This record gives sequence, C-alpha cells and structure tokens, in this order.
Amino acid sequence: MIKTALVGYGYAGKTIHAPLIRAAKGLELTTVVSSRPADVQADLPGVTVAPDLTTALADPAIELVVVATPNDIHASMAHEALEAGKSVVIDKPFALSVAEGESVLAHAERVGKMVSVFHCRRWDSNYLTLQALRPRLGDLYQVILRYDRLRPVVRNRWRERAGPGSGIWFDLGSHLVDQALSLFGWPEWISVDITGQRPGAQTDDYFHATLGYGPLRVILHSSMMTTIPGPALEVQGALGAFVKFGMDTQEEMLKAGRTPGDAGWGADPVTGLFRPVIDDLPGPPEDITATPGNYLAYYEAMAKAIRKNAPNPVTGEDALKVMKLLESGFVSSREGRRVST
Repeated sequence: MIKTALVGYGYAGKTIHAPLIRAAKGLELTTVVSSRPADVQADLPGVTVAPDLTTALADPAIELVVVATPNDIHASMAHEALEAGKSVVIDKPFALSVAEGESVLAHAERVGKMVSVFHCRRWDSNYLTLQALRPRLGDLYQVILRYDRLRPVVRNRWRERAGPGSGIWFDLGSHLVDQALSLFGWPEWISVDITGQRPGAQTDDYFHATLGYGPLRVILHSSMMTTIPGPALEVQGALGAFVKFGMDTQEEMLKAGRTPGDAGWGADPVTGLFRPVIDDLPGPPEDITATPGNYLAYYEAMAKAIRKNAPNPVTGEDALKVMKLLESGFVSSREGRRVST
C-alpha cells in the first residue's frame, strides 16, 4: 500500500479527496495536515493529524502527498513535498501561473518524482458519455461545455475573495479547459469574457470562452447567477447532435456520505438526447443512457503509476497546457480581443 498524506481538510480535502483516497486500491490515507485535528479525527479515526506539512514529511513511510489547499500555495507545497522525496498530486489549478507550474515540473524532474494534477472531470459522466458517442456524431462544428450554478450571495471564503487564485475562471474554468484540451487538443485561438456579476462580487463569477479549431467552435461557459441551467453538454456534428442536461452525480454522492466504487456509483438518472442526421434532415430522437462517472479511476491509476510504472493519469505537462490557456483567457478578457495560442 502507498502511504498517502492529504494536505488540507477544507471542502475539497474532506468531501472529495479523502473518500477517494480511502477507497482507491493501492493507496492508504495515513496522515492529514490540518489545523482542525478534532474534525479530522471525528471523520477519520486512526489517521494521524499533522499540524503542518513539514511535520508530515518527516515520516519516511509516506510516498504520496496530495495538495488540496487554497490555490495560492499549491506550488510551494508541491516544492516542499518533492524536496522531501515524495510524489505529488496537486488539486487543480496546477499553480497560479505557467512560470510556477514550470518550476514545479523542473523540480520533479530534478528529484525523479512524479507530479500529477487532479483534473478529475476527465472521469465525469458527461465527458465519458461524449467520448463513447463521438463516432456517431461525425465531424463536429459546435460543442458547448457548461458549468452553471445559482449562488447569488457572495460567501466569505477564499475562492470568492479578491486575491491570487480566486474566481471561477481558475476554479471551474480549469475543469472545462482540461476537458476541451483532452477531447480536441490545442486550439488555434481563444476569446474569453470574464467578469463579476453578483452584487458585492470581489472576483470573477462568470466566464464565456470560445476556443477556435478551424471550423469547430468549443464554447466553455459558467455563471453563478443561473436559475435555470442550460444543457451541461451540447454537441452539433455532421452526423448528429447530442444534448445532455444535468451535472455529474459523484460530488453530490460524496457530500451525502456515499462510498466511491459502491453499487450505482456515478450513475446518472438523466438521459441525454441524440438526434441523427438522415438525408440532411433531423432523424428520430434517441435517449442515451449516461456512462457512469468514476473519479476513483484517477487515484487507482495514480497507485499503479507509482508502484507499477503505469502512465501518469494527468501529467504535469497536460496541466501546464491548462495554465497556458487560463493565462491567455485573462489576457483576452482584459484586452477585449482574440488571442492566438
């Protein structure tokens, strides 16, 4: 078993990372770095609680460190873990800048350790469903990836306060940009509108991005002021179209205390709608059952990558490409122009 330390026990650490690590074959969550030891011990009896990362890294048995802290200290935590000879998983976004990300990758290369980034939405139900259906869609002309929420009140938490690494272009934009790159590769250009819409907004809570791939347009959209969300996924192709409402169910299952990997895990009761093109006209609609989501696959792939030299499930190089597009998106929004990539 690969003894694993989780750094941070806020929402992401407590709700997402800890249950996935504990359920993953080949991993053992032995240590949590947190300033709230009572909370950790109430949830995870028997797990060691360390007051800081330095203390946790002093344990020679730990091989993997998972960084689930606020975004502005991702890179510094990764450097400290790498210097101690540990492999590292970093929650997205990888870092605050391309330069920070490059520095982490150079450090990993220097010490011969693995860096992976938790772009879990590659194991999202909608993403997996699109992958399975893609041959039936033909050449694609328009794809919309949407992540909408209704959260009209600005909350006092780091993600919504002004400061490095806050805002939803970094948060939810990281998910959608990685999905787009994984599905379609590197775009020719990007155009993004990023703003704050809510009363009292301190950072961005809306974005609308377009990625250009020849005739294909990939649109990434997110808003915190959406009462009636549009389709989470919309694809228009030469051979047919696919529309799917509703988000992946795994996060809600985790919040409800369900165990990753159990019967029915990641199942989505909402079917998608596929409509073929027949003789240049819309054909009969067909309900498509969504492929179950499986975030657990990420951590089980990490265990195999460390122990069996299997492929890294999300390489630092892939995550660096996400950072490059996030940076280009900020430039595009600030200057009001399309940015060549």
